[in-house]
Amino acid sequence: MMPDSTTLAILAVIGLATVIRSALGFGEALVAVPLLALVIPVEMAVPLAVLVSVTVAGIILVQDWRHVHPRSAWLLVVSTMFGIPFGLLMLTAVAEPIVKATLAVVIIGFVAYRMKGRGRAELHDDRLAWLFGFGAGVLGGAYGMNGPPLVAYGTLRRWPPERFRATLQGYFLPASLVSMAGYWAAGLWVPAVTRYYLVSLPAVVAATAFGRVLHRRMDAQKFVAAVHAGLLVVGGILLVQSAWGTGRTPPAVPAATTGRRADPAVEQSRP
Repeated sequence: MMPDSTTLAILAVIGLATVIRSALGFGEALVAVPLLALVIPVEMAVPLAVLVSVTVAGIILVQDWRHVHPRSAWLLVVSTMFGIPFGLLMLTAVAEPIVKATLAVVIIGFVAYRMKGRGRAELHDDRLAWLFGFGAGVLGGAYGMNGPPLVAYGTLRRWPPERFRATLQGYFLPASLVSMAGYWAAGLWVPAVTRYYLVSLPAVVAATAFGRVLHRRMDAQKFVAAVHAGLLVVGGILLVQSAWGTGRTPPAVPAATTGRRADPAVEQSRP
């Protein structure tokens, strides 16, 4: 039985996002969440992206755990815990056009920061790690996009590529697990999320392996430049959708799949 068009689109987005994450150590949520939001509701796109993040981080840590900076990863994770509740509140209480506009601003701002290069600013210790971790928790809880504050922090610490990539995974694994617990408690981890995750799992494993090959062999600067260009396009699309107030309507998902009953007042069932 051939997958439907929505499933195929999800597989393509997750495969691309996972290659980016595996090759660079970050960036899959910045790609996956906005693109997934074009075909499924944001409330489903975010937990799906975070489930993929758990898987990719686990695979990378099994291979590269020796490069992790334990103190930095720990401080970032702990401070993130205080930011996640604020992010969950944003996700469940803020209208979708505002969510899309915020996503666009985060993406464009992140790309602008990265395109400026490292600059002269530098952090010599972990004293400000809590600030970056808290910001990552807010973005992660709301949109599954912990990455921008973490990438900014790693860049300011001037970590070498191996430590940068591995330490981010040391953060992403526990932080993403906590986020998934929050999504479950909020009723956002619905059966459709689990189904799409299981269907995409083989693609995630293959894309992680391919991204590792790119990490070792590819010109990182050209690869990052291509990613930045794509992110700018996605950010522009989301801004247009938010400005018009009527983004592209995602295809209807059957009640048996999402766990949502015919009566919208009834709570979504959990897996």
